[in-house]
Amino acid sequence: MTGATYIDFDTARTKGLSLIRSKENPIAGLLIIVGIHTGLRISDLLDLSFCQLRQNKLTIIEKKTKKKREMELNDTIKTAMSYFPKEDYPDNFHSFRSQKNTVYSNKHVNRLLSKYFTGDRISSHSLRKTFGRRVYIINGESEKALLYLSELFAHKDIATTRTYLGIRQEELNDIYMNL
Repeated sequence: MTGATYIDFDTARTKGLSLIRSKENPIAGLLIIVGIHTGLRISDLLDLSFCQLRQNKLTIIEKKTKKKREMELNDTIKTAMSYFPKEDYPDNFHSFRSQKNTVYSNKHVNRLLSKYFTGDRISSHSLRKTFGRRVYIINGESEKALLYLSELFAHKDIATTRTYLGIRQEELNDIYMNL
């Protein structure tokens, strides 16, 4: 696996919803939920407004690739958004702002994630990898899932996606464990 590691999807979803419902840190919770359910890069996540997250469909132009990306927002994101009323969180506000009313920085997101999740390589990129691992697992760890993820992540091929998700290394580790 390259760089950051992924977070167990159920653990991340539970933590995100808990941070929202308990009001401990609802914005961080929303970031976790949206991150693991969309697979967006952190630069695209931090650019989202409450208006965009209140829609049924999200359409963005990815900063890195300049490609248009459309996706349906699922029920978990909609449930999370129900805790953010318009009167407190107006449509034109960036969704991921600090108490000082500035948009989260990548460094701040990394600190938050390290606070809420254990692991030595947890970072903002972990949310995207968590999404990828979830898609791979719920689709039977199939080549077809890797093909879709390769396209979503704009990787040159599925070998890159395998490496990105740490799949190849896990398979190699299994060889030693099964002797």
